[in-house]
Amino acid sequence: MASTREIKRRIRGINNIRQITKAMELVSTAKLRRARSNLEATRPYYETVLDDIQELLPIVNDGHPLLAKREIKTVLNIVLTSDRGLAGGYNANIQKLTHKTMEEDGVETKLLIVGSKARDHFQRRNYNIHKAYVGISEDPTYQDAVELSDVAMELYRTGEVDAINLIYTRFESTISYEPKVIRLLPSKDLEKAEGEENKAKTLVEFEPSAEEVLDYLIPKYIESSIYGALIEAAASEQGSRRVSMEAATDNANDMIDTLETNYNRARQAAITAEISEIVGAADALS
Repeated sequence: MASTREIKRRIRGINNIRQITKAMELVSTAKLRRARSNLEATRPYYETVLDDIQELLPIVNDGHPLLAKREIKTVLNIVLTSDRGLAGGYNANIQKLTHKTMEEDGVETKLLIVGSKARDHFQRRNYNIHKAYVGISEDPTYQDAVELSDVAMELYRTGEVDAINLIYTRFESTISYEPKVIRLLPSKDLEKAEGEENKAKTLVEFEPSAEEVLDYLIPKYIESSIYGALIEAAASEQGSRRVSMEAATDNANDMIDTLETNYNRARQAAITAEISEIVGAADALS
């Protein structure tokens, strides 16, 4: 059994770690509350933009350059991770899904990355990283989404990539997060519903033209999708970190309880040994 001094030293060390994990849990809880509020405000905007685009598509069909079908030779993967660790399997799950997606696509891949964790992971493996952004994962703004969208849309317009995937973590609840991949362009979400062509032409009239309205709406669709994913990812990161830090704090408490029990046993054993020595010395003198 370890000495009482050694056990006390371990208790102090674990207690220091427990204070850190508890503080991180409280901080993540506050950040999660703010991220969830942003998330609730973001989803209706994205759904409205998508509905507007779907009303236009029956009119223009596949005539718009951004909707034209093309052979997919290169795919751009927009990967959203965090800048910091201590978030359980949050980053590892996204990295694993990204590798799986690239294997399933089976074509050349470019990466547009948010978060130092994914950047470092894919740099070490010599993947083609077009651009990486750090420092925005915990508190993303719409301008961050606009910048990501501009880069992705420029690559798509010029034909450097033929498809755009968005890989992120969807926030389901405070303890549930789902790594997810969606195809932004060409997207099945933007395909027209059957039988709506005449309805759209009858009820909607556009100035100057439906094509020019799509020139505005499709980038907005990409921007809002990326912004929604950034908010989802931020909420998932904080939720995952909060759960991880809560578990770490509970484990620290359990370890301290065990060590305190061991300390009391070691102390009792030491006292018993001292008493035995005293009794033995007294018997020897008598």
